[in-house]
Amino acid sequence: MTADVEHLLRTEAPQVLGALVRRFGHFDIAEDAVQEALLAASRAWPTNGVPENPRSWLIRIGYRRMVDLLRSDQARRRREQEAGMAELAMQEPARQAYPAQETDDSLTLLLLCCHPALSTTSQVALTLRAVGALTTAEIAHAYGMTETTMGTRISRAKQQLARAGARFTPPTDADRGSRMVAVMQVLYLIYNEGYTASTGDELARVALTREAIRLTRMLRDSLPDDAEVTGLLALMLLTESRRAARTEDGQLVPLDEQDRRQWNHELIREGTELIDSVWSRREVGPYQLQAAIAAVHATATSPEQTDWPQIAALYLWLERLSPTPPVRLSRVVAVAQAYGPARGLALLDDLNRRYRLDEERLARQRERAVRAHLLEMTGDAAGATTLYREAAALTDNRVEQRYLLGRVDRLG
Repeated sequence: MTADVEHLLRTEAPQVLGALVRRFGHFDIAEDAVQEALLAASRAWPTNGVPENPRSWLIRIGYRRMVDLLRSDQARRRREQEAGMAELAMQEPARQAYPAQETDDSLTLLLLCCHPALSTTSQVALTLRAVGALTTAEIAHAYGMTETTMGTRISRAKQQLARAGARFTPPTDADRGSRMVAVMQVLYLIYNEGYTASTGDELARVALTREAIRLTRMLRDSLPDDAEVTGLLALMLLTESRRAARTEDGQLVPLDEQDRRQWNHELIREGTELIDSVWSRREVGPYQLQAAIAAVHATATSPEQTDWPQIAALYLWLERLSPTPPVRLSRVVAVAQAYGPARGLALLDDLNRRYRLDEERLARQRERAVRAHLLEMTGDAAGATTLYREAAALTDNRVEQRYLLGRVDRLG
């Protein structure tokens, strides 16, 4: 299968799943039908060519498979009835529910997957599979747990929906807020996985970052007055503006060594205008704070011009709203840059005593990388070398590994 066909199938999978879920409900069965449609396409298209309307082709195959799957479950009379209705729809073109080619089900599917019958964690995991097309391993990495544990959680989420008889319905006024929290978290995690891939030979997965930005733009278009949605979009754009300068000849380039002429100043302008447009509102949320931090970085003309005390203060504010290991470690870096590595190390030691960041699955790799960097700043080459090696051993991204081991080589 060619890379172009693989990319097309990945792009169309959420659209096909959204169409089947809207028509039938039964997420688990629809997902199976989509997988079989994708498998059929992967076999047929490389030989016969991609059809003129690939989405309709996939939906047609998915519909037929849904009918077969529903009819095969004789223990569920309701499913048999729905199968008959679906078969009739397939036989009568006027009743077919194929979406028009310009229909985009991605955002609809995002909202549908964030069903109130599920916990927020399960909503996010299920949506990452359905819309982000992330693998179970990638989702597990984002949550700092094993692939087996995450796979079990996703399976249980599907079973919980089936036991509750829950259908994937649009949000109501009562649950819209909770679903939106999950949707934004989904988009944030998709973007993060794309910006720094958990595994592989490439630092970034550009297709994922672009998809996260596209979906967030759609979300903001539908909710232009939501300050946190605007903040999330601003954060993505400001972060994405630095992507071209993050690597050189396949090697990771840290922020303070990047060629700022390669930064995308159009994205910086758009992202800065977005965060400025909502910053004066009474309530400021975590995504707005992260966007404000990104804006301080993006508008600094050189590393020396970066307002690190302001960034440290913003991280302290962010930590109070979102006391997560990554946020705490980012505050350590900001404090060290603003007030010296000794202050940063003292803060890191204090956070480890209180929160054991060095043992947290989600934080232990970065904790070692941060401590190594601070030790290097103090002149402790031996201590930094040991920790850079430990950090390299804890990441599966080979670009990041090369960077960390390169720091070891530079220290001699």
